Amino acid sequence: MENTAASGARSRWITERRFFTGMAIAMLLVAYVGFARSFFLRPLFPEWPAPSEPIFYVHGAFFSAWCVLLVTQAMLIGVGRTNVHRKLGALGGVIAAGMVILGVTGALIAANRPTGFNGVPVPPLQFLVVPLFDIVIFGTFVGLGIANRTNPQSHKRWMVLATVALLGAAFARWPYVWQLGNPFAYFGLAYLFIVALAIWDFRTRGTLHPVTRWGGLALIVSLPARLALSGTAAWLAFAAWLTELAR
Repeated sequence: MENTAASGARSRWITERRFFTGMAIAMLLVAYVGFARSFFLRPLFPEWPAPSEPIFYVHGAFFSAWCVLLVTQAMLIGVGRTNVHRKLGALGGVIAAGMVILGVTGALIAANRPTGFNGVPVPPLQFLVVPLFDIVIFGTFVGLGIANRTNPQSHKRWMVLATVALLGAAFARWPYVWQLGNPFAYFGLAYLFIVALAIWDFRTRGTLHPVTRWGGLALIVSLPARLALSGTAAWLAFAAWLTELAR
């Protein structure tokens, strides 16, 4: 009986590791496809619009490093290298902090351009609400993940949701998807990862993990909330003040 129970626990652990590693790899692929033309394979697509400011390429390098590290961390746990996983966690914190700084700075630079955000037919001050909220949610979720690093089930869910918060920008650059011009399509595709996490929770726990429930809900609700906020006089005044401060 003990051997059977141990075998069952081992099987569940392996399945869980495969699920979260698969999620991390899938998110890395989403980022790669989304930014292939403007970053990863830029020389092959000279006609594709891309920012001229170097900071965006630095930001792309940090974003890529985060996605690669997420896959690496999941794999390290899968092979039992928890000690290495914890050491690399410090690097993850540094990368995340850099992404927050670069994300906010890049968003303000784009908002100050005469043409605004490349390919976005929305006034820059109004659209600024999207990337700023993305990076604030990302930083908040990473912070919660670090705070819960001794609680593996919460920790890994916060890190997954933090990455999901940034995937709307990647999906918006996918071939054919970007032509839709609908933020609900871009973010809706990103939120499929929340659906996958929810299904996993129901299959393995019988209910949603609190992080999936509240973190996922916060992400989903944030989209209509920020779009509603973007056109208000209060937001436009704040955005104008912020962009003027960044000049």
